[in-house]
Amino acid sequence: MTVYGATNSGPIHRVDVVVIGAGQAGLSAAYHLRRRGFAPHHEAGGDGGPGGDGDTGGGFVVLDADDAPGGAWAHRSPSLRMATVHGFHDLPDVELPEPDPNAPAREVVPGYFAAYEAQHALPVVRPVKVLAVRSESARPDARLLVETDSGTWSARALINATGTWTRPFLPHYPGRFAGRQLHYAAYRGPEEFAGKRVLVVGGGASAIQVLSEVAAVGETVWVTRTPPVFHAGPFTPEYGRAVVAKVEERVRRGLPVRSVVSVTGLGPSVAYRRAEELGALHRRPMFDRLTEHGVAWGSEELGVDAIVWATGFRPEVGHLGPLGLRSPDGGIALTGTRATADPRVHLVGYGPSASTVGANRAGRAAVNEIVGLLGAPAGVEVVAETAAG
Repeated sequence: MTVYGATNSGPIHRVDVVVIGAGQAGLSAAYHLRRRGFAPHHEAGGDGGPGGDGDTGGGFVVLDADDAPGGAWAHRSPSLRMATVHGFHDLPDVELPEPDPNAPAREVVPGYFAAYEAQHALPVVRPVKVLAVRSESARPDARLLVETDSGTWSARALINATGTWTRPFLPHYPGRFAGRQLHYAAYRGPEEFAGKRVLVVGGGASAIQVLSEVAAVGETVWVTRTPPVFHAGPFTPEYGRAVVAKVEERVRRGLPVRSVVSVTGLGPSVAYRRAEELGALHRRPMFDRLTEHGVAWGSEELGVDAIVWATGFRPEVGHLGPLGLRSPDGGIALTGTRATADPRVHLVGYGPSASTVGANRAGRAAVNEIVGLLGAPAGVEVVAETAAG
């Protein structure tokens, strides 16, 4: 169920669990909350959204900042086709229908998410921007207040699934470039770069996508801060577990998050093979500075028409600041999906679960722990789901 047009009037709305974000991780968490017996807010004695006459508290709600389903997928470049998507895993219980390989991912995946929300009657309220999350008191069992641009929700537990798309990372380099610059988040395909020389910065899948498209219509130069890591072998389950373990160790220690892709390396994707065929994978080291007409390495200057910064994203967790979850090292330490500093708070789609398959598993794991913390809803037996559940 989606509720549109929320307003900022009405009382504080009480629920058992608030999920922030309706991307892959948030929808997975919402599915498992329903599966474990938590009712959608409007069925648990609530009014279905801000602006009503109050509620008795219970069940769960999903707050999503976007105007429509799709999460980050709705904002991807129209040129990203399903054939060139860097991996996608079905949501729990519903397979993605076999798509046309040439269909834009920004249409296929949001359509799939919308159908999923409807099929499982998930209580998604949108558009709602969460501004801050704070504790009602210093007591460890106090409720959490989720303050939004359209009212306040009070919850016993929180699942944060806000992802990274809204926080593109742009590194700082000295100098000034007078030409066109954009982050990958604003990239909308190769058309505007036809016949131009384009510098692509970054060593991940996003950079490979841009290279594979722009090199077909113009000239590309690829630079990365460190030599790119290529993984020629298959991504076996054993390899995947080893990769996730490396990211998980950093998160457990409260270090800043590294993406899973940064550890897996670049695999033989459709985009990778296309970029290779176009001769676009000749990497150069990172430049020293920007110049008016390009970039420079020492005394060597290279003129370019545009720079695409495919330099990644950072987790969108600023609204959790009042809870004081950050470690001295700058990250949020997690034990599994649970914030080590606060058992009421879980982060999914963060660190080791920042992939479509990882987000699914994290949603299930977070709900298992929340049932352990809160107990199952009345009349529901407490039985932890296994990894296959």
